[in-house]
Amino acid sequence: MSLSVSSPGRVRPSSGPTAFELLDFVRRTAADAELVASLPLDPEGRTWVRLEGPGGSEAWLIGWPPGTGTGWHDHAESRGAFATARGELKEHSLAVRLPSAGWRTLELAEDVDRERRLAAGTGKAFGTHHVHEVLNESATEHAVSVHAYYPPLPLLRRFSRSGAVLRLEHVERPEDWS
Repeated sequence: MSLSVSSPGRVRPSSGPTAFELLDFVRRTAADAELVASLPLDPEGRTWVRLEGPGGSEAWLIGWPPGTGTGWHDHAESRGAFATARGELKEHSLAVRLPSAGWRTLELAEDVDRERRLAAGTGKAFGTHHVHEVLNESATEHAVSVHAYYPPLPLLRRFSRSGAVLRLEHVERPEDWS
């Protein structure tokens, strides 16, 4: 456990970078034209490179071919941020905190859907249990983005969505991603 001093003689456990510190990191990293240009792009699928994130966070540089997306998911107990470095991404999200366990299907209220477009240079920070999908809707252009999470992702919950019904489909753990 890392420790930090909060005032003379008082020590508290370190809580890692905040979502806004992660947002600052992804914005600065997305502005690094040389790094962004170094990412190999594949016309068939997403590409990614692991980055050194601040304060023990997990960070990624991700390439998005035209027409690709993540599907609905969350990042469990991790907070995070992402910023578009090139192109434009669209995020659909839910303005509601889902239960962390004990359900397979939920019916969503009518007013929970949010949509945001993130052009190059823009980003978003989010807290734990943020449910969203990210899309590159361009028919012709790759997008590139930078993502950071703290603590490093313990798991991803993947969902399907049909109208107001959100269904937990499966849970992925880091060992599933290798």
